[in-house]
Amino acid sequence: MNPVHKKKFSRRARVATGGAVLAVVALAGFGAVSANASAPAANPAAAAAASARATTTSTHLTIDAATKAAQAALDAAEKENQRVTVAVVDRNGNTIVTLRGDGAGPQSYESAERKAFTAVSWNAPTSQLAERLQQAPNLKDIPGTLFLAGAVPVTAGNAPIAGIGVAGAPSGALDEKFAQAGADAVAR
Repeated sequence: MNPVHKKKFSRRARVATGGAVLAVVALAGFGAVSANASAPAANPAAAAAASARATTTSTHLTIDAATKAAQAALDAAEKENQRVTVAVVDRNGNTIVTLRGDGAGPQSYESAERKAFTAVSWNAPTSQLAERLQQAPNLKDIPGTLFLAGAVPVTAGNAPIAGIGVAGAPSGALDEKFAQAGADAVAR
């Protein structure tokens, strides 16, 4: 009968071996968690029901569409030798893109963004909103707004999804004309 010989490992070898085993187990566990996180729900009906109650879907302009709109507005202004800034904001009023034309005044940057924010917030051209100030002068006190002509909303299914603001031309009517050219560019 041969006695079974047990080989004793040094403490360093046991720690290294244990660490390697733990690393393998951790990676295997991570892979399982990652696979489960991307796997479809076991009960799709339950997942859909929870989503319907707890979430909403909205439409937004892509960065490409926002850039196309801003460039179209800037091009329309440049055709008339106007130096303007164009801002495109998303449904929440966050700036997607701002293009400051050559020679546009420093005040035009913030003005374009605030006009765009105002247009998307009320889903109306800012020229119409400026007229509403006569009945409700406190509207101008809402932070981030600018009730001057020069911006239009972009809509999808009558819901605002973006705002395009232009500032820097000698009149709000011109600014709004250029903003409308930007909106028309993404409506096609």
